Amino acid sequence: MREQKVAKVTVSLPKELLNLADRLARERSTTRSGVIAELLQREEEARIQALMAEGYREMADENRRFAAETLPLVGEGIRRGIQWDERSDG
Repeated sequence: MREQKVAKVTVSLPKELLNLADRLARERSTTRSGVIAELLQREEEARIQALMAEGYREMADENRRFAAETLPLVGEGIRRGIQWDERSDG
């Protein structure tokens, strides 16, 4: 993993969240900073995954609309005996 620049900050937390951070740090053999960095990274990954999932849903909807619009044309072409050359644009 590449070395990252870090900034030292002060954060105020309710005591119960601080206790949770300490417990997680002990369980994971890391520091409070490590726990917070890991949780923030997970949150960012979840955000990106949600955006990707939404994009894939939109693409699927678009593909369904395209199929619904073109399927009747393909069916008509088949009925008329039109053959498409997959190697050309037409």
